[in-house]
Order: sequence, then structure tokens, then C-alpha cells
Amino acid sequence: MHTSPTPTAGRSGDPAIELRHLVKSFRPLRGSADTEVTAVDGIDLTVGHGEVVAFLGPNGAGKTTTLDMVLGLTEPTSGTARVFGRPPRHAVVAGEVSAVLQTGGLLRDLTVRETVRMIASTYAATTPVDEVIDRAGLAALAHRRVSKCSGGEQQRLRFALALLPDPRLLILDEPTAGMDVSAHHDEAIAPISASLLRLDGVRTVTSRGERLVVVTSNSDGVARLLLSEQGVRDLEITSAGLEEAFMALTGRTVAEPESTGPPDGIPARVGADPEEVAR
Repeated sequence: MHTSPTPTAGRSGDPAIELRHLVKSFRPLRGSADTEVTAVDGIDLTVGHGEVVAFLGPNGAGKTTTLDMVLGLTEPTSGTARVFGRPPRHAVVAGEVSAVLQTGGLLRDLTVRETVRMIASTYAATTPVDEVIDRAGLAALAHRRVSKCSGGEQQRLRFALALLPDPRLLILDEPTAGMDVSAHHDEAIAPISASLLRLDGVRTVTSRGERLVVVTSNSDGVARLLLSEQGVRDLEITSAGLEEAFMALTGRTVAEPESTGPPDGIPARVGADPEEVAR
């Protein structure tokens, strides 16, 4: 007779996640000419209680494979993964961990509320259904069928389901529905202003809808030129965000098409050079 292991509680001072020398390799299929692939190569990571950590890397870097080991969905080839001081599967069985993964089926004929209520019924104790629906921003969609929800709304529904057991650890794998940051930027290339690109410190000039976006380490110079010569309005100056830092750290660049001038009166946003943020 087979019995599941009884989860053992970790010490209160144990970190939420502790990875030591974590390695995961995949062997080729028998008869295949492929060589062994190492998806994760010696990760050391500690995540403490109450921390919010972004796990960044380009596609194929091993992020999802690492998270699979943290969730106990696969075993490491070598090294160790501990969650609250215990094997990951024990923490999952104890209801301490929830995850929003890249994939996961939803019943299309149920409404949002019916879906949350059904999954809640599988737990011994849960956060109230209406509370998780509100926290996921789905209150206005509670009676909408899942089949009528957009991809982003369905992702929020998966988030609501992950909140039901009130987990101590919540893992979000590609929470923006798997959007590739570099591909998103490649689609957003716009006509480039030659006068802007002649300025020292200007890296890219793109358009996003009706807005012109300039990435530069010389925001003062760009602002002077835009306001005095280009006829822009609604100028906004911000520091670089997570996407720009990601692209700088991973070496991803945006191709630059032929130079043309920006439309008259276009709104503009000036951002800091992401390499400055990455440093």
C-alpha cells in the first residue's frame, strides 16, 4: 500500500524559498542525436518572508524550470530546493503555496463566480469567494462566462483561484499572459526623428499609439528640443521601468528603421537610459 508523506512543518525562521546549487538537466530521447540540455545551472537563491522578488531572464533561460522545482512539479538533477524549510511538495500539500502558471485550463461554460466557487469547494478552508474576486479586479465580471473573458481577464481569474487558500507563498509565472517584452517592443518601432537622434545620450525614439517615447540619459536636452522645436505637448519625464532594465541586462536591443520626423503636436514621454538603471 502506498501512502503520501506527511508534511512536516519547517522552522519559523526558515526562508520562504531556499535554492542551493540547483541544477536541472534533460536527457535526449533514446535514439535522438540531441545532446543533454542543462536548463538550470547552479542557481543559489534565498527569498525571505514578506519579500517580493522578480525573476528575470530571456526566453529559454530556465525560469519556468526553476519555478517547477520550487513547486515540486519536477525534481532537480542535483542541488536542493526548500520551501519554508521543507521539500516543496510538502509545502504545497500543506496549502502554503499557490501559483499562477503560464498554462492552465478553465471551464469555458462556467461564469467567473461559478469557477471560483467550484475551486473553493476543493479546499478545507478558503478565503471568501467575493473577497478573492474583488482582489483580482473581477467584481464587474463575476457573472460573465469564462468563454467571453479576454486573455487578460482569464489570467486574473487564475490569480483569483491562486488566492483562495490564502497562501504564504504566491508564485506568478508570466503573470502578463506570457507577453515577451522584446517582441512587444519590436512591434512598437516608430518613425525616428533625426534631430532627436543627433542629441548625445539618445538611444531610441519610438511611437506607442499617439505617444512618442524617447529613451535617453540626457532628458534635459531632449526636453528642451521637444518643447522649443518639435511642438510636442503633454511632456512626461520618467525613470526607466522594469521592461527597459530587463532589455539592457539581457542585451536585447530594438532595431531602428529609417529616420523620419515625428508628427506635429504629438504627446511625448522621455525615459532614462535603461543601462543607467541596469548598473
